[in-house]
Amino acid sequence: MAKFDIIAATGCPTGIAHTFMAKEALEKAAAERGLTIKVETHGQVGVENELTKSEIAGAKAVVVAADKDVQAERFAGKPMVSVGVSKALSVEAAGKLIDRALAAKGDDTVAAAADVEDEVEEKESIGHIIYKHLMNGVSHMLVFVVAGGVLTAVSFLWGITSFDSTASDYNSFAAMLKIIGGIAMNLMVPVLSAYIAESIGKRPALVPGFVAGMIAIQGLPVNAETGMIDAGGAGVGFGFLGGIVGGFLAGYVILLLEKVFAGLPKNLDGLKAIFLYPLFSTAIVGLVMLGISGPMAAINTAMMDFLKGLSASGAVVLGLAIGCMCAFDMGGPVNKAAYVTGTAMLTEALAAGVGTDTYNFGTNFMAAVSAACIVPPLITTFAVVVGKKYFSQEDHDAGVVNLILGCTHITEGAIPFMTKNIWPVMPIMMLGSSIASILTIMFNVHDPAPHGGFLVLPVVENGPLWVLAILIGAVVGGILFVAFKKYDFEKNQKAAPAAKPVEAPKAAAVETPKAEAADFVKVENVFVAEDFASRDEALSFVSNQAVKAGIASDADAVMNAFLAREAEGTTGMMEGFAIPHAKSDAITEAAVIVVKDECGVTGWDTMDGAPVNVAIALLIPGAQAGTTHLKILSKVAEALMDEDFRATVKGSTDAAEIAKTINSRLV
Repeated sequence: MAKFDIIAATGCPTGIAHTFMAKEALEKAAAERGLTIKVETHGQVGVENELTKSEIAGAKAVVVAADKDVQAERFAGKPMVSVGVSKALSVEAAGKLIDRALAAKGDDTVAAAADVEDEVEEKESIGHIIYKHLMNGVSHMLVFVVAGGVLTAVSFLWGITSFDSTASDYNSFAAMLKIIGGIAMNLMVPVLSAYIAESIGKRPALVPGFVAGMIAIQGLPVNAETGMIDAGGAGVGFGFLGGIVGGFLAGYVILLLEKVFAGLPKNLDGLKAIFLYPLFSTAIVGLVMLGISGPMAAINTAMMDFLKGLSASGAVVLGLAIGCMCAFDMGGPVNKAAYVTGTAMLTEALAAGVGTDTYNFGTNFMAAVSAACIVPPLITTFAVVVGKKYFSQEDHDAGVVNLILGCTHITEGAIPFMTKNIWPVMPIMMLGSSIASILTIMFNVHDPAPHGGFLVLPVVENGPLWVLAILIGAVVGGILFVAFKKYDFEKNQKAAPAAKPVEAPKAAAVETPKAEAADFVKVENVFVAEDFASRDEALSFVSNQAVKAGIASDADAVMNAFLAREAEGTTGMMEGFAIPHAKSDAITEAAVIVVKDECGVTGWDTMDGAPVNVAIALLIPGAQAGTTHLKILSKVAEALMDEDFRATVKGSTDAAEIAKTINSRLV
């Protein structure tokens, strides 16, 4: 059975994009460090690449990057870091998590590399714990919303009142679709509540969780004639917010009961699970939920009135709020808050019925939310097509794929573009989404389906205007994005030495790294008989040699880039090797400089505590960060796992042989 240095589990609420982006980032970060890793993903289709008990037992450390329950109790006793999935979407962030996980086992050399802020965050915050439980419920709920909402919307193709047997446009098949869709939608709150509870109290919490959710949608039944509590009466539901409250209540009631019944004999565990827990938890949770139904219904009504009040303030105010929330973190907590609010409004709308004010507001709100979620990926598609020369080939390919993601209401594809330049890309995305939301509201678009993007266009009222609103937002955002990339590209060109004019965009170097691989390590950039007193002296030497070789224009800038990377986590590996790397606009071409110190560089933190004898330094222009940088780094990291490669490079004093050996692994 294979053993892994690091094991990890990732999961986001929807299980579509963040889950797998975090997996890729963790794998690349582990490769940078010469570590083996296995990442288990908790996506919408279930658990993939599942970790076995022996793999968990054999791992040095664990990284959990998830906003849903991934059964972290399996890792009890292992050095572990647990954060939200958004904290692991870039390679650098994922690398810091790996360093923190290794530090947790008492590795002083790694612990020194973790900054103070990360150490403070080592313990999972209360806020993230609550958010994780909430998102576990949301992730299970969303599939019911999508299935029920789309089926209900499709039933409208036969006519708005085609489900009504007394209407002139009645259709029995449409009526059945609406019945099925309605049942799925009605399960939204109970499922939300149950799986929030399950995340807290595990399986025993499902029963009180479902009951709490059902009470949330039904309310406290009261007899209209007597005004007293009556099982045959009617109540006022308190919906989505009630489901959240009920879920947390059910989960923590189970934890309380576990403590209460902890003193019972072990042979009564079966009785506790099948009788005591469900009986007492359901009674307690049910009574509390019925007791708070009045105040919760008032809060729910107040929230809906507040949102309607925003609408009364004008399309600009409401659309701006929706657009900024949806594009702020594109699939993260703020985006999910806007989307889940939209689905809650849509549920109210469908329950109220076509033609009511509630229906009109809820479906218009949902259309604005959907428009705001669709725009960011389309902005990247427009930008990489119109401004192709300003993007790397990797970014261009990702932008083209985002056309499909955007059209199907998957916002997360735009995240890699934003993480490279949060300012000004995030404001650009927020502006584009806000424009689309504002126009959607102004155009009086109504979307009775909670997901699907342009796939549900046939059921969208004023669909052509909706598409127009989205395209306007995407084009405006795309133009601004291209303008920024053009400015950034020209700035990098001016930073290059006049004697070395730029013949083609740097993206070309990214497209064909294999063709240039043989030039990365030049014989004159291999130094085999050096003697360094410290890590910083070695890095300073490399920085100055880079300027002498015409690889960089500013030795201080290169040195600062090296030190910044070391501050994030040591690049010292094992068996005398280090892979320092600098990404800077002062570096004009991708290159590798190799230095050897037979006596060993002391003070350079390594994973096995041994001094560094060989430093393979990577120098990457800022424009190629995340592309050429990662490709070369992963190749070098992979090569260091080869015993023959290590022996040849470490044992040779021939610069030409060392250059040839390394270049052969970069092809």
